[in-house]
Amino acid sequence: MDFLSTKVAFASQSLNDFISHVDAQIINPLIILLFVLALAFFLYGLFEFIANGANDEKKTTGKGHMLWGVVGLAIMMGVWSILTIIMNTLNIQGINPEQGTVNLPDYNPPTPNNLNQ
Repeated sequence: MDFLSTKVAFASQSLNDFISHVDAQIINPLIILLFVLALAFFLYGLFEFIANGANDEKKTTGKGHMLWGVVGLAIMMGVWSILTIIMNTLNIQGINPEQGTVNLPDYNPPTPNNLNQ
């Protein structure tokens, strides 16, 4: 038995699997849910605005709901655009947000033997 030697665990494949599962199972459905909620909020405000043509107070409330629905959609589209710009600018490879896949390269940390090479 080798109790005194250092055990090194390379978890790159399991880390890739974990990140891709978190992305595909949690993050992407959450983003879709937020888009749907913002769109529903906008449509509710539109309905409220149209249905209450005579009541100025309710029309103003409907305008507010439409405004905040559009703001929510714009923020989410902005974040998506910024993420794409950052990934393209830094040339990040292996991450596909549309499909929820992550394929990171193996991590090879420098060791004292190969620092000077």
